[in-house]
Amino acid sequence: MINLLVEVMMKASRPLRTKVGLGVLTVGLALLTFTSWSLQSAEVDPNQIKFPNQFDSWQATVEQEEREDMLAQYPASIILWAGSSFAKEYHSPRGHQFAVADVTHTLRTGVAIAEGDKGLSASCWTCKTPDAPRLMKEMGIEGYSGANFVDLGREIKSVVYCSDCHIDGSEKLALPRPHAQDAMAKIKLPFDKQDSTMQGAQVCGQCHVSYYFQPENNNKVNIPWIFGNTADTIEKYYDTRRFYEWIHPISKTPILKARHPEFEHWSRSTHAKKGVTCITCHMPETKDDQGNAFTDHKVAGAMDNFEQACSSCHGSKSAMVKKLDKIKANIDAKARNVESLLVQAHYEAKAAWDAGATWPQMNDSIMAIRHAQWRWDFAMASHGLYAHNPKEGVELLDMATEQITYGREALARVLNQLSVEKVEYPDYSTKEKAHAAIGFIEADAIKAKQAFIKEEVDKHWQPVAKTGY
Repeated sequence: MINLLVEVMMKASRPLRTKVGLGVLTVGLALLTFTSWSLQSAEVDPNQIKFPNQFDSWQATVEQEEREDMLAQYPASIILWAGSSFAKEYHSPRGHQFAVADVTHTLRTGVAIAEGDKGLSASCWTCKTPDAPRLMKEMGIEGYSGANFVDLGREIKSVVYCSDCHIDGSEKLALPRPHAQDAMAKIKLPFDKQDSTMQGAQVCGQCHVSYYFQPENNNKVNIPWIFGNTADTIEKYYDTRRFYEWIHPISKTPILKARHPEFEHWSRSTHAKKGVTCITCHMPETKDDQGNAFTDHKVAGAMDNFEQACSSCHGSKSAMVKKLDKIKANIDAKARNVESLLVQAHYEAKAAWDAGATWPQMNDSIMAIRHAQWRWDFAMASHGLYAHNPKEGVELLDMATEQITYGREALARVLNQLSVEKVEYPDYSTKEKAHAAIGFIEADAIKAKQAFIKEEVDKHWQPVAKTGY
């Protein structure tokens, strides 16, 4: 750019090339050069200068723009999540560069709220941006979480970044989110007492972990690990607290929601026992054109990095892919079966309630639905379960099958007592039909969201909220 400006000035100044004119030109060029250098220096991130390879590979996550509509793929999920925002929109994850934009644009985060309404908690920003820890320091943790998601939208300036994982300007790992610090202490793995391998896993685990918003603490993020971090011990914690995220509108079941428990599954895996972490497989060491080694920050699938990350233990990529495909097919078959049983149970419970069932009659079956759906969700909400811990995934789905089978047997007895001879089940063969079954009109939600984007996000939010849209 500066070279082009110099060329233009030189051409324009030809008539002035007297001794005085050249003097003016020289001063002008010097000022122009200094101004340009100053502007460039102000725009260049210090981390980009100090860690250029890591920075460039982090920026390259913008290339990971493909995603899948998971509700279209698995429409039974819409029935299971009826009554929650998850039934509105649910996509597979994509590159880190889209974190802020995706949570901004999803139907799950809704639109601007009416004055005086509480709306969605700002805790939904927590894992999307380094501005979240900054705002927690400025507002206090509960002040931040008690704020509205939309109200803090204008404060979000950056997407998942160096300072989310490192002490800024340094290679030294950091764990800036208070909920993660608390969680690691609960399972006796405090961050500052761990070696770099475990610290690296925890850095990823501060966001790739299951959590909930504590209603008694202004909806601050909390990881429910007081009794441990298995599906059983987390369920014990929730049941002890009588906690639920929403009441299912069809079956009246108090529902629990798992959120991508990658760290939990990994922590009990063969990989974890061998010291193989998220970074080993998804951010392997690589080399630039000059042969300098660096950690690749374009976080990708392990198979994309097979030669660098996997080949020392798994000799053949084709054999590994074949094995994973077989595991995935087995887990998917079990999951689809559990989903079918759960959908039937929700509607059988509805039929029983409609016929006059009482809570003493329904308690066993409702708790079976709650516990079975929790285990299904704890398995299927985890990205990469097939590779991270397929053994645990199979165990969770097998237990979910047992629990919901028991629940449906209990429901059958209640339905018989109430002389209910037929239960109406919905057609949920497509996303559109499943949405119709729960009374959700996607077109209306999209229209409202687009209006909100146009009037609020496009006018007042930072560019990072629009990446990829």
